[in-house]
Amino acid sequence: MSHPIIHIEISAQDRQEAANFYKGIFGWETQDFPDMDYTTFNSGEGGIGGGFMTVRDDSPAGTVVAYIQTDDINATLSQIEAHGGKVLVPPMDIPGVGRFAHFSDPTGNLMAVLQPAPMEGQAP
Repeated sequence: MSHPIIHIEISAQDRQEAANFYKGIFGWETQDFPDMDYTTFNSGEGGIGGGFMTVRDDSPAGTVVAYIQTDDINATLSQIEAHGGKVLVPPMDIPGVGRFAHFSDPTGNLMAVLQPAPMEGQAP
Protein backbone atom coordinates (compact mmCIF):
# COMPACT_ATOMS: atom_id res chain seq x y z
CA MET A 1 0.00 0.00 0.00
CA SER A 2 1.20 3.49 -0.76
CA HIS A 3 0.87 6.09 1.97
CA PRO A 4 -0.45 9.26 0.32
CA ILE A 5 -1.38 12.43 2.15
CA ILE A 6 -5.18 12.25 2.09
CA HIS A 7 -6.35 15.11 4.33
CA ILE A 8 -4.98 18.43 5.58
CA GLU A 9 -6.16 20.47 8.56
CA ILE A 10 -5.58 24.21 8.77
CA SER A 11 -6.07 26.11 12.03
CA ALA A 12 -8.34 29.17 11.93
CA GLN A 13 -9.44 31.80 14.43
CA ASP A 14 -12.79 31.80 12.62
CA ARG A 15 -13.54 28.65 10.62
CA GLN A 16 -16.36 30.26 8.63
CA GLU A 17 -14.20 33.23 7.67
CA ALA A 18 -11.44 30.86 6.51
CA ALA A 19 -13.96 28.75 4.56
CA ASN A 20 -15.41 31.84 2.86
CA PHE A 21 -11.92 33.12 2.00
CA TYR A 22 -10.82 29.93 0.22
CA LYS A 23 -14.24 29.41 -1.36
CA GLY A 24 -14.23 32.97 -2.73
CA ILE A 25 -10.74 32.77 -4.20
CA PHE A 26 -10.40 29.12 -5.23
CA GLY A 27 -14.00 27.91 -5.39
CA TRP A 28 -13.49 25.27 -2.69
CA GLU A 29 -16.67 23.54 -1.52
CA THR A 30 -17.08 23.70 2.26
CA GLN A 31 -19.36 22.14 4.85
CA ASP A 32 -19.69 23.23 8.47
CA PHE A 33 -20.03 20.73 11.33
CA PRO A 34 -20.76 22.96 14.35
CA ASP A 35 -21.19 20.01 16.73
CA MET A 36 -17.60 18.97 15.92
CA ASP A 37 -16.26 22.55 15.82
CA TYR A 38 -14.99 21.75 12.32
CA THR A 39 -15.47 22.88 8.72
CA THR A 40 -14.43 20.62 5.86
CA PHE A 41 -13.26 21.67 2.41
CA ASN A 42 -12.95 19.98 -0.96
CA SER A 43 -10.18 21.57 -3.00
CA GLY A 44 -11.43 20.19 -6.30
CA GLU A 45 -11.03 17.21 -8.58
CA GLY A 46 -7.76 15.42 -7.95
CA GLY A 47 -6.94 17.68 -5.01
CA ILE A 48 -6.60 16.90 -1.34
CA GLY A 49 -9.52 17.72 0.90
CA GLY A 50 -9.29 18.80 4.47
CA GLY A 51 -10.75 20.89 7.19
CA PHE A 52 -10.45 24.03 9.24
CA MET A 53 -9.94 23.44 12.96
CA THR A 54 -10.43 26.14 15.55
CA VAL A 55 -7.27 27.65 16.98
CA ARG A 56 -6.53 26.17 20.43
CA ASP A 57 -3.52 25.94 22.73
CA ASP A 58 -2.45 22.69 21.03
CA SER A 59 -3.13 24.05 17.52
CA PRO A 60 -2.14 27.72 17.41
CA ALA A 61 -2.63 29.90 14.33
CA GLY A 62 -0.45 28.61 11.51
CA THR A 63 -0.82 24.94 12.44
CA VAL A 64 -1.19 22.68 9.42
CA VAL A 65 -1.55 18.93 9.96
CA ALA A 66 -1.13 16.46 7.10
CA TYR A 67 -2.93 13.10 7.43
CA ILE A 68 -1.08 10.14 5.92
CA GLN A 69 -3.11 7.08 4.90
CA THR A 70 -2.30 3.71 6.46
CA ASP A 71 -3.93 0.30 6.32
CA ASP A 72 -2.83 -0.62 9.88
CA ILE A 73 -2.77 2.32 12.28
CA ASN A 74 -1.39 0.33 15.21
CA ALA A 75 1.53 -1.08 13.21
CA THR A 76 2.27 2.36 11.77
CA LEU A 77 2.28 3.97 15.22
CA SER A 78 4.69 1.27 16.43
CA GLN A 79 7.00 2.08 13.51
CA ILE A 80 6.73 5.81 14.24
CA GLU A 81 7.84 5.24 17.83
CA ALA A 82 10.60 2.82 16.76
CA HIS A 83 11.99 5.53 14.47
CA GLY A 84 12.03 8.27 17.13
CA GLY A 85 8.54 9.74 16.72
CA LYS A 86 6.04 10.24 19.53
CA VAL A 87 2.32 9.43 19.57
CA LEU A 88 0.52 12.58 20.77
CA VAL A 89 -3.12 11.52 20.32
CA PRO A 90 -3.80 7.77 20.46
CA PRO A 91 -6.04 6.17 17.82
CA MET A 92 -9.59 7.51 17.87
CA ASP A 93 -12.61 6.64 15.74
CA ILE A 94 -14.32 9.08 13.41
CA PRO A 95 -17.67 7.39 12.66
CA GLY A 96 -18.01 6.58 8.96
CA VAL A 97 -14.48 7.89 8.24
CA GLY A 98 -11.98 5.66 10.04
CA ARG A 99 -9.40 5.83 12.83
CA PHE A 100 -6.81 8.57 13.24
CA ALA A 101 -3.92 9.43 15.54
CA HIS A 102 -1.61 12.44 15.85
CA PHE A 103 2.15 12.09 16.21
CA SER A 104 5.26 14.20 16.13
CA ASP A 105 8.25 13.26 14.03
CA PRO A 106 11.75 13.36 15.57
CA THR A 107 12.12 17.02 14.52
CA GLY A 108 8.88 18.09 16.25
CA ASN A 109 6.50 18.36 13.28
CA LEU A 110 2.86 17.61 14.10
CA MET A 111 1.46 15.01 11.71
CA ALA A 112 -1.33 12.42 11.66
CA VAL A 113 -2.17 9.00 10.29
CA LEU A 114 -5.60 7.88 9.13
CA GLN A 115 -6.81 4.34 8.58
CA PRO A 116 -9.94 4.77 6.45
CA ALA A 117 -13.04 2.80 7.38
CA PRO A 118 -13.69 -0.16 5.09
CA MET A 119 -15.90 0.63 2.12
CA GLU A 120 -19.35 -0.92 2.32
CA GLY A 121 -19.09 -4.56 1.33
CA GLN A 122 -15.37 -4.76 2.19
CA ALA A 123 -14.04 -6.82 5.07
CA PRO A 124 -12.55 -4.68 7.88
